[in-house]
Amino acid sequence: MIAQILLTLVLVALLVYARSQYQTAPAIALLALIIAAAGLYFVWLPSHATALAAWAGIGRGVDLIIYSWAAFSLIALLNLHLKIRAQMELITALARAMALATAREAEISAKTGDRPPPQTA
Repeated sequence: MIAQILLTLVLVALLVYARSQYQTAPAIALLALIIAAAGLYFVWLPSHATALAAWAGIGRGVDLIIYSWAAFSLIALLNLHLKIRAQMELITALARAMALATAREAEISAKTGDRPPPQTA
């Protein structure tokens, strides 16, 4: 009973968080809502998880939940990796553009004899 209560608290917190993030990432929030709702269902009705696992050809309901969790975690990890990679490419492009702009300004200043603008951090 203690495990059910603790898992329920964690899953309810996930539901609240997913609902708060719906505006920024609707697909991820919806997936989190579905997973948390299914988790709550199976926490309070574990015999249904066992029946579903038997239908899927898996021995125990907890094994089905662990396999599903591993699959969802790998999907989330891949999603995060792709987003971080895209951000790194954007940062590289921005740094390259800033370096080229600074070099052009320095070249123009050298040709006209103007003083270069002060560098700010």
